[in-house]
Amino acid sequence: MGNLDGKSAIVTGAGRGIGKAVAKLLAAEGAAVVVNDIGADLAGESGDASIAQQVVNEITAAGGTASANTDSITDYEAAEAMVQQAVDNYGKLDILVHVAGILRDRMIFNMSEEEWDAVIDVHLKGAYNMAKWASVHFRERREGGRIINFSSGSAWGAAGQPNYAAAKYGLLGLTAVLANSMNRYGGVTANAILPYAATRMIDSTPRAQAIKEETGKLPSEIAEEDDTDMGNPANVAPFVAYLCTDAAANVNGHFFSVRGYDIAIHSSWELGDVYQSDKRWTPQELARFMPEFSGDHLVPPVHGTADKMTRPQSVTQQLQEAGDWESLAEGVELWTRDLYYDAKE
Repeated sequence: MGNLDGKSAIVTGAGRGIGKAVAKLLAAEGAAVVVNDIGADLAGESGDASIAQQVVNEITAAGGTASANTDSITDYEAAEAMVQQAVDNYGKLDILVHVAGILRDRMIFNMSEEEWDAVIDVHLKGAYNMAKWASVHFRERREGGRIINFSSGSAWGAAGQPNYAAAKYGLLGLTAVLANSMNRYGGVTANAILPYAATRMIDSTPRAQAIKEETGKLPSEIAEEDDTDMGNPANVAPFVAYLCTDAAANVNGHFFSVRGYDIAIHSSWELGDVYQSDKRWTPQELARFMPEFSGDHLVPPVHGTADKMTRPQSVTQQLQEAGDWESLAEGVELWTRDLYYDAKE
């Protein structure tokens, strides 16, 4: 018996990396899965229809249920047909996991309109296309549903990725809207994942090329060959599978980072300092008061923990000296903002 017996899912970008790991685990937990992938390269070109089918073959060989879909999620009508494929094959759709993505990295002053549009189309418009048709089905059934969008820490302002960062930040807004608007229809939930894993996207970085020169292998090859590697995409899949279960019915509208064995909950947009005046501000007054009372808050933000988070490290490494940890079980610890601020006082 799996935790997802009797459920059906669509996973976009499921031909490789994180999407593949998610699709295989959902199937192992009992879900029937539509494996969507056009088999493109990292720039979204040169499709290979066999990529999705290979994952389907692996799932069925392991005793699971799956079917392939090689349509582009940027196509509005194809997205509708994909949801209908799940309904026709499995009687309904319960789960939508949007992982698909491409890269067209360039500094903003060098980026072409086509490079901007291509990335926005896959990440953000693709998310809209899939969520639109899944939500139509969920609203008609009124028996709940799960939408999980994959964002990225690059949303916090990765240099050289203005298109990717904008799309990934936009996905957080879309996820929040879905959480607020769809929960009334039988308990539909929407959450976002900001993952880290050694995938083709990581392979494209200069650091990855340096690793290849040193080891003869790209980071994704190293991670997939070592099941204990923190960068193994399979590490991201269990939390996604959990969000798809009935046990996560009350988890809605949240943003989670998943890296290795670490899971972090990001606070959503929250109020910072508030200034109140009995009259309209003047620029001179603002120049005086803003640095005086919010100087620390006005430095360029580094999003993540209470103070800062540098992406190359794990959450545990970042917080090992940032306050107390609460032991929940052997080998399991919890760090919270309350513990952090209590320790600083």
